[in-house]
Amino acid sequence: MKITKIINQLLFVVLASFFASCNNQDNQDNKITNPKDYNAFLEISNNKDLELAQADLKFWKQKLQKTPNQFPYLAKVSASQSQIFGVTGKIESLIEAEESLLKANEAVNYTNAGYLRALAKNYISQHRFKEALKLLKKAENIGEHLESTQKMLFDVNLEIGDFETAKMYLDTFKDFSDFDYLIRLSKWSDHRGDLDGAIKYMERARDKAEYANIPSTKKWVYTNLADYYGHAGRINDSYNHYLKALEIDSQDAYSKKGIAWIVYSHEKNPEEALRILNHAIKTHESPDYYLLQADIAEYLEDSNLKNQQLALYKKAVSNTQYGDMYNKYNALLFAEDNKNKTKALEIALTEIQNRPTPQSYDLLAWSYFNLGEDKKALSIMEDYVVGKTSEPDVLYHLARIYKVNGKLNKAQELKKELNNSIFELGPLMANEISNI
Repeated sequence: MKITKIINQLLFVVLASFFASCNNQDNQDNKITNPKDYNAFLEISNNKDLELAQADLKFWKQKLQKTPNQFPYLAKVSASQSQIFGVTGKIESLIEAEESLLKANEAVNYTNAGYLRALAKNYISQHRFKEALKLLKKAENIGEHLESTQKMLFDVNLEIGDFETAKMYLDTFKDFSDFDYLIRLSKWSDHRGDLDGAIKYMERARDKAEYANIPSTKKWVYTNLADYYGHAGRINDSYNHYLKALEIDSQDAYSKKGIAWIVYSHEKNPEEALRILNHAIKTHESPDYYLLQADIAEYLEDSNLKNQQLALYKKAVSNTQYGDMYNKYNALLFAEDNKNKTKALEIALTEIQNRPTPQSYDLLAWSYFNLGEDKKALSIMEDYVVGKTSEPDVLYHLARIYKVNGKLNKAQELKKELNNSIFELGPLMANEISNI
């Protein structure tokens, strides 16, 4: 018996070693990133963009104090405040930018198209899309730099789900040699589910940005392309473009978050992903970073860390200055929280008022689904969502709703599609999808 026991123990050790070796090999096969590529970008150093924006803000504020009647200085102050928001994520700076632009517009009685566009851009950042639309319609009537207004009208109509009007505006400034047209054509292609087209047009825009050699424009294109490449499963290309963005701006938190996602979702290295995110959040205040850290903590089965990160998120978004900016995240978070399911429904209804898109109706259907109103959830999905978006998170909700309503064949069809979207959805979703 002793010999049999020893043999069994040895066999267990050998098998355990074999499976561990296989897992390690799988991780090596998935390996794309290298800390040597990005470690230097994680070091906190002086942020030149932030320092320049702060210096500009100080300069224009001083000018404004000396000559308060020079309202064009208000637009300069606002531009600096907006740049500070972009670099730091501090919501206070975005609200201060709005206040400056309100004063500038009031000074000219809302008759300057440039000021109207600037305030509309601020409102888009705050997810106040319908207010932005009203301002842009005023600017359109004024007619000054009309094409700039039309480009923004495409942007905001796409955001609020008025796709026919968005397409109409897109056609008004059609020009394949124009950077602004190409990036919007790329966004339109993505909306239509044509990812190959979205990548093609964004790559053309990248070529133009590199020729013009404007750092901020290149960084913007690189990060957008990196996102598209990730959606297309071109993980190595995605990683390289996030690195390109970091070479331009070593403090770019969005690119660090993108690399952290690759490390977590593709390479299954949650500890390293958390290390990257911990550096990113030190320089950029973005509440959704806490949610990603909570997701990774759940994958690690670290309930303490998960609860800590969720508490940090809730504390951050309790700041009323965020307004409706985090409605989607809040609705998804509360929908599966027994204490807040009704609150999730209220938020979803607000989002439909703000932007009646398929994604907003998905939030509504998902809220009803989690409240046990399965048929109502299905009806909303069939009326407002099915065939109108290919976003993986929406398709997952649809599959769950199909299944609970007995539409098993349709659920299984979506399951096949979702299995190809595990990278986008994240490791935690693999088990959820397998249970559909």
